[in-house]
Amino acid sequence: MENKAPQQRITLDLGEKEAEGIYSNFTLISHSPAEFILDFARLVPGLAKSKVHARIIMTPQAAKSLLKSLGTNIERFESTHGEIKLAGQPNPGPNIGFHTD
Repeated sequence: MENKAPQQRITLDLGEKEAEGIYSNFTLISHSPAEFILDFARLVPGLAKSKVHARIIMTPQAAKSLLKSLGTNIERFESTHGEIKLAGQPNPGPNIGFHTD
């Protein structure tokens, strides 16, 4: 018989500043044997320089847990809203515009 530990309830406090969030459209990821470092930045068209707006440092176990959780949430999002297209992916939507067939 398997003995499962009871689930622990966690309460998070979300400050006003943190609740506003930080917009990021670019992430740099580096790692060492002990940690993963995620730097969140914004790329602005026409500017060659960017600034890191947030840095998150995680254990390898926490990074892998984030990967799994993010994958699950992306699947849920796509099942409701459709596939998320990445830049450079062909768009199989309706053909609009001029064609030279």
